Amino acid sequence: MNKRILICTDLDRTLLPNGRQPESPGARAAFSRLVSRPEVTLAYVSGRHRELVEDAIREYELPLPDWVIGDVGTTIYQVHTGEWRHWPEWEQDIAADWQGLTANDLRPLFGDLPFLRLQEEAKQNRYKLSYYLPLQADIDALQREMLRRLETRQVAAGLIYSVDEATSTGLLDVLPAHATKLHAVEFLMQHQSFDYANTVFAGDSGNDLPVLASAIQSVLVANADLDVVEQAKTQARKQGTMAAFYLAQGGFLGMNGNYSAGILEGVAHYHPGTQIWME
Repeated sequence: MNKRILICTDLDRTLLPNGRQPESPGARAAFSRLVSRPEVTLAYVSGRHRELVEDAIREYELPLPDWVIGDVGTTIYQVHTGEWRHWPEWEQDIAADWQGLTANDLRPLFGDLPFLRLQEEAKQNRYKLSYYLPLQADIDALQREMLRRLETRQVAAGLIYSVDEATSTGLLDVLPAHATKLHAVEFLMQHQSFDYANTVFAGDSGNDLPVLASAIQSVLVANADLDVVEQAKTQARKQGTMAAFYLAQGGFLGMNGNYSAGILEGVAHYHPGTQIWME
């Protein structure tokens, strides 16, 4: 077993038991024991902005991480003794995609498009432009037009669409092309001297697929939707990375494989010597 391990985990419905399926009793406590080890570096990887990550840590009594990749990959914070520090190296890395422009500069490009409604200022940042839109909107046509306008300005951007199931509202983020969970995790690995052999990523949803199907050792928790399971397997097979993909089954330490139980199962799959740290 490697002496140092980087554990990167998504929050909602991965570490946080806020999905439909039940959480195994004691799973989060075992996760806390695991990541309290000095050998473990913990990173939360989330679409949430800083305040919502802090809310989750308080509400679910989560261990403080060493790093937070937030805002759908547009920010990275180093967390030390409760102090959150922006990591400017990351912003410098993704800034080149937008040719010196910021999210505020891009707003006028889309001001005349139907359906788009700006999200609250707290959900925007320098490299994240976020909108609400109704579910009946033609999202494909809208994204094509937005990308066309961005390309005319030579702005390299990615559009991330998702649905807030609680409010039945569409969510659309405009991000630098390199501001992805995968690139952010690899950037953290590179700058903190971790490699594929001592990094584990855990996720549950479609926006985790690029990492789940990558060469990074990954675990898909058992509560993931079946369509995500099939997409992850298909993409991993296509990319030849099935050896770095693990689907939590349940049964490990008598737990069901959902949420943090699945994270533990995946970490132990890749690094069996860590099981004693969980018990």
